[in-house]
Amino acid sequence: MTTSTTGLNPPPAGIPASTSRRMRSIRLALVGVGVLLLAWGAFVMFDSVRLTRIPGVALWIAAAIVLHDAILAPIVFAFGIALRRVGRRATGTVIAIVQGGIVVGSIVSLIAVPTIVAKNFAPANPTVLPLNYGLNLAIFWLVLALITVGLSVWAFLRWRSPVATFPDESGR
Repeated sequence: MTTSTTGLNPPPAGIPASTSRRMRSIRLALVGVGVLLLAWGAFVMFDSVRLTRIPGVALWIAAAIVLHDAILAPIVFAFGIALRRVGRRATGTVIAIVQGGIVVGSIVSLIAVPTIVAKNFAPANPTVLPLNYGLNLAIFWLVLALITVGLSVWAFLRWRSPVATFPDESGR
């Protein structure tokens, strides 16, 4: 692969250089916003969390990273591969919908599982954690699966529908 005089790869054929510069600007802005949000989160954490609780927060963050890298990312990747192996019938939109459903469900599970675990260790006060969080999470996954299947079927049928044709130069 050849590089340009700036040391960066040229944009792919058919993509104007301005699009590539614009994309770099957008990425740089997103990285900057991400760094600012991380700094703000660290400030708020150290300002509002007792120092004795920070190791617990660090453990939770480490567990979230392990959950993402060891469980969530491979599952989403495997579903993407499996859907691509279905053949040309599964469009990129359908694959993105299914992967998006898995990601949303995993994030909600990441939020709900600590409450499910905490309910087992909660004090005898029933008003602290009053709901059946395990059942609610199962219902959420069921509704999410139904929505994901519905959106996937809609996208698949929309993709398969005949494409509108434009009149030729004679106006017919």
